[in-house]
Amino acid sequence: MRPLAARLVLLAVLAVAVAAAVVAGRTDRSAVTAAVTGGPAERRPTAVLGADDLPVLADAAPELQPAGWLNTEPLSAADLSGRVVLYEFWTFGCINCRNVLPHVKAWHERYADDGLVVLSVHTPEFDHEKDPAAVADFVAEESIRYPVALDPAKRVWRAFENHYWPAFYLHDSEGRRRLVHIGEGGYDTTEDAIRALLGVPATAPRAEVPA
Repeated sequence: MRPLAARLVLLAVLAVAVAAAVVAGRTDRSAVTAAVTGGPAERRPTAVLGADDLPVLADAAPELQPAGWLNTEPLSAADLSGRVVLYEFWTFGCINCRNVLPHVKAWHERYADDGLVVLSVHTPEFDHEKDPAAVADFVAEESIRYPVALDPAKRVWRAFENHYWPAFYLHDSEGRRRLVHIGEGGYDTTEDAIRALLGVPATAPRAEVPA
């Protein structure tokens, strides 16, 4: 290979690597879910998933210390005791977060009566996302009805040792972490885990996500 051609190939490889690094914080991390749950993120189980099939990844969720709340009075660990909780980290300027939103809303609507608490943690990346009024406007525009914790200082983010938007942490009624999913995708896997922890019968309807 001629020296000039070799240099051009090297520059192309470096450009791809830099582009991948730029979007790493806001991307689909299906491989992370596969590593945590033991299988491909989009694979539907061949049998009904039970609570005992989910690993215990942490003994308890961290205590929440957000700067404020939307759609609820302040929630403490005691308020969430005995409930299955899906913690979602997001920010309204993140396209991946917007893409998962219809699924999160559908899970809340379908499983809230079965005991699921969707607890949305809005952790901004950029300054304009730190404005609580802007977050409130987005929540109203998108008809988000579940609790939203405002986390501009990233206190909740650091307590969970989180690094990505969006990210999901599913905890059982004893407070133990049972599933982690990073990024888009893995919707069936996450819903199956929610149903298992809630004890929803296999024949019961699933969440309906608008097309």
